[in-house]
Amino acid sequence: MVTSHRLDPDLVARIASLSFRSRHLIEGSLTGLHRSPHRGSSVEFAEHKEYAPGDNLRHLDWRVFAKSDKYYVKQFEEETNLRATLIVDGSASMAYASSTARAGSKYDFAVQLVSGFAFLLLRQQDAVGLVVTRGNDISSVPPRTRSTHLRAILDLLGRSTPAGATDLASVIRHRLESMGRRGLVLLASDLLDQADPLPGLLAQLRRRGHDVIVFHTLDPAELTFPFDAPLLMESMEDDRRILVEPLALRAAYQRELAAFTSKWRKWAIESDIDYVLADTSRSPGETLVSFLLSRDAARGPS
Repeated sequence: MVTSHRLDPDLVARIASLSFRSRHLIEGSLTGLHRSPHRGSSVEFAEHKEYAPGDNLRHLDWRVFAKSDKYYVKQFEEETNLRATLIVDGSASMAYASSTARAGSKYDFAVQLVSGFAFLLLRQQDAVGLVVTRGNDISSVPPRTRSTHLRAILDLLGRSTPAGATDLASVIRHRLESMGRRGLVLLASDLLDQADPLPGLLAQLRRRGHDVIVFHTLDPAELTFPFDAPLLMESMEDDRRILVEPLALRAAYQRELAAFTSKWRKWAIESDIDYVLADTSRSPGETLVSFLLSRDAARGPS
């Protein structure tokens, strides 16, 4: 349970010198860091087009003219702001925490990571909105660009506690219906939603031009199954219970988990979606910085 509405100072320090840029063309209303599908006159060159009456003569490329004896003008990619929707899975399974988790429960980890991401985007003058889903209870704050909007985001994250069954598919379906222009959708979840439509719905967002990022948030005990003595396992989202012998179960469990994460990773590659297996034995700051640096490296020089 998150009781503080404050950003983790260590996380802020880690991301203070970093920025986030969309990998895909997006649409916005301010001048920002992200590429727009609309042509403008920013500093980032896009392509040449043959001169037509009415084109800006200042953009004539005289080097191309000298080589081809034809008039071509430079087109530029207009820089724009990002409209981001950050979705946090607040279902009961996200309350799980083992002794080796750095930030507490999976929900605590997701809250800190998303808080840092919101801080980073708002500092860039990007519009940030938040959705927290707790079973059938969905709470949200709309996207805004002003820096004071961070308080509304932190307040919602702070007063929400994990509860209910996982129902991410309905949330994503609603995003598909309500999101008009292209932007960013970030999901932090343990992905224990049994609804088959979830991957397909996320892929639909990507096909519609949205930049989609999934932080698959799992506790180290879920990743390694380190238990030795017999134990009674209880579902956190319903009344199911099962008595297990961990030593007999561990190998099969680890195979199933590897298949589960591999399936999501393969799907993400095929769907052109960023997938991050977020192990909560690491700090949220480490995870976020690692992601931002790897994404920037993959993007290449501007």
